[in-house]
This record gives sequence, structure tokens and C-alpha cells, in this order.
Amino acid sequence: MSGFSDLDAAPPFVIAVANRKGGTGKTTTAVNLAAGLVRHGLRTLLIDFDSQGHAGLAFGLIAGRNEPTAHDVFSTGPEALEHAIIAATGKTGLPDLALADIRSPHPAGILAPDLLVRALDVPRIRESYDVVVIDTPPSLDALMVTALTAANAAIVPFVPHPLSFEGVRQFSRVFFSVRLGAEPRLRHVALLPVMASSNVLVHRRMIESLRQEFGNERILDPIRSDIRLAEAFAAHQPIFDYTPSGRGAQDYAGLTEAIVLRWGLGS
Repeated sequence: MSGFSDLDAAPPFVIAVANRKGGTGKTTTAVNLAAGLVRHGLRTLLIDFDSQGHAGLAFGLIAGRNEPTAHDVFSTGPEALEHAIIAATGKTGLPDLALADIRSPHPAGILAPDLLVRALDVPRIRESYDVVVIDTPPSLDALMVTALTAANAAIVPFVPHPLSFEGVRQFSRVFFSVRLGAEPRLRHVALLPVMASSNVLVHRRMIESLRQEFGNERILDPIRSDIRLAEAFAAHQPIFDYTPSGRGAQDYAGLTEAIVLRWGLGS
């Protein structure tokens, strides 16, 4: 950050958007949260750690063969991440982006859990970003643990359905395992209901059940169902650009505001 030397620059605040299940609005949340943070004046990097590459695809980008990717940190070391960053220069309201490797993303052998921590600690990233958002893979594997180890906070999107209750519980066990590890950075977790409707009884019951188990302070306001969110993805735009007055944009703007205030971003 300006005014600091390389050694004194404050590290960015890192948010992992994570769920062990697919189809929970994870990438939609990562993409629109990152865009919302940019609109709050925060210098934001979005890292696509999911081998499906959907976070990049949300902006119409996919890594070509032999192009640098976020997953290169596993093969060539922490310094590889900064070379994978695509700057959003001249594109208002968009985060910088590190694309996923959709061809061979899963590293062989034992991973050092602090690999991404070290990748985010290089001077260029420390000086250039206030916030990093990570779209994690939908699995409880070494990639997920690597992302959570680097994170200060985790947002867990979930569809308020009975099947998702146990998935959130399983993820919580991984969260607390990482949090109790050596020199933990991970301090915060928030559960985000998505594709939710206050008119659906089962949705209300599931949200209330999680509220009772994990505490009211860990439940974020729901993201309502909105077909415009899928349309925005297909149009390669954040929801704020595609339908700025729609409920999807309203809800993700509310989420961004809540996260900025709750975790003191930009303060």
C-alpha cells in the first residue's frame, strides 16, 4: 500500500468462498462479492482456485494452454501467483483476476499448507491489494485446506435445503481444524443462504436451524432467487453491471456492505 515499504505493507484481507458441495452459488458469490468490493473502493484480487474455471468464465476469460494460472504455485512455487494476475486496467468495477488451470490443476504429492500464504505475501501483492477473494474447489481436499490456511475469513454459501445442513456441518469441522492449526490466520466464518425465499417454509426452517446451531452473528442476510444472476454470468458481467436495479444486485450490494462493516475492510 502507498506510504509503506515492502516489509511494512499490510497484507490484504483474504476471504475464501467455500462449500464442499457444488451448486451452492459459490462462484456467483465470489464473483459478485469481488466486484462489490471494487465498487467500495477496495483494490481487489479474485483467485480462481476451482479447476472448473468458472470464476474466470464469469468475466469471459479462461486460461489457454501454457498460460500462467493460480495453480502454478503448486508446480513452480509461491512467486508464480503474481505472474498469473490479469489486471482489470481500464475496466471499471472489475477485480484483478488469477485464472484457474482447467487442464491439470491437482498437484501430486504432499502440499505445504502455507503455500498460498507465501504466494500472497510477495511484495507486489501486499502493496497492490486490500482484499483477496478465493473461489475454492467444491471438495474437502488439499486445495481447499491450502485456500483456508491463507484466508482470514470464510463465507459459506448454502441453499437452505435439508441436504445442505450436514454439508455445512462437515465444512465447519474443516474450518475449525484449520483455525486450530499452527499460526492460524482464519478467524471468521459467515454462512450465506442463497437462492432463498422467505415464502418457502423449509427455507425459513433451515436458516433458523443453522442460526440456532452456529449463532445469529454467523448468518448473513439471504441472497434471493434471481434468474438475472445466471443471465449476468452468461453475459460475462457482474450483476451490478447487468441489472443494477434488480434484487440480485441489491442483495449482493447488501452482502458487500455487511462484509466491509463486519470485518473492518478498508479501515
